[in-house]
Amino acid sequence: MNRIAMLAVAGLAALALGAAAAVAAPAASPTLVGSVSDPLNISLTQNGAKVTHLKTGTYTIVVKDTASDHDFHLTGPGVNKTTSVGGKGTFTWKVTLKKGTYKYVCDPHASFMKGSFTVS
Repeated sequence: MNRIAMLAVAGLAALALGAAAAVAAPAASPTLVGSVSDPLNISLTQNGAKVTHLKTGTYTIVVKDTASDHDFHLTGPGVNKTTSVGGKGTFTWKVTLKKGTYKYVCDPHASFMKGSFTVS
């Protein structure tokens, strides 16, 4: 095989491997942002918009808890995740959401610091 043919074969092989790697790469899960802060704020957003409905699937939830007197507690089918009331920080959860209704609350103030969304 001459040198040009060998380079052509090597180039095609590299393209094929690159295409296979691109196809095999897993898709990133959508990111939701949970927030709990003073004075009495709690929210769950995606791309800056309040979450009211999502499709089933795996999501990354980044919770920003900036208040030592609140927590962010998410419950629903197969999910029960919470930050601590006394702690502050940023927490990342990977969750699989199934069909149903999910609720998020600040446990010490659950009667008025709350939200919910549905998954179908």
